Amino acid sequence: MTEDETSVLKMYQCSKGDVGCVVWDAAIVLSKYLETEQFINPQCGLSTWSCKNVIELGAGTGVVGLMAASLGGEDVTDFLPHPHYVLMADCIYYEQSVKPLVDTLKVLAGPETCIICCYEQRTLGLNPAVEKRFFEMLLQEFACEEIPAERQDPEFNSPDIHILHLKRKPS
Repeated sequence: MTEDETSVLKMYQCSKGDVGCVVWDAAIVLSKYLETEQFINPQCGLSTWSCKNVIELGAGTGVVGLMAASLGGEDVTDFLPHPHYVLMADCIYYEQSVKPLVDTLKVLAGPETCIICCYEQRTLGLNPAVEKRFFEMLLQEFACEEIPAERQDPEFNSPDIHILHLKRKPS
C-alpha cells in the first residue's frame, strides 16, 4: 500500500460489557506495532502481511485481526497446518486458560511460525501468578524475544504493555 492508498480502521466499543466489548490497550499497541516499518516498507508499500496466513487468538473485538487483514490479509480458509503468524493481544489473565492456551500454541505453531504476543503486565490479584505459570509452561517449548520500545509505534506503546516474538525451539 502506498502513502496515497491509506486505509482507516474504525472500531466502536460498547459502553457496557466485558471482554468482547472493549478494545483493550494491548490490542491497540499490537495493532499499531503491525504498521511499523519492520512490517511495512513505506517507500514501496510492501507489507509483510500480504499473502500470509495469520491467526488471532483472544480476539475480543477483533481489532488486531482486522488490522492485519486490512494490511494485506486475503482468503484465509487454508491456514492449516501452520500459519505464518499467530497474533495474541491480552490473553494472559485467566488462570483456567493458561494450559489450554499454551497447548493451542504448541499445536498451531510450526517451525517457521512467529507468535506475536502483546500483553499488559498486571500486578493485582492472581495476575502475577497467572503470568508466571504461563511463561514457565511456554518457555519449555518456545524461545522468546521482547520487542524494545524503540521498535514499537512511537505514540502507541506503554511500559506496562509488552510485545514478544515467540518461536518454537528447535527439536
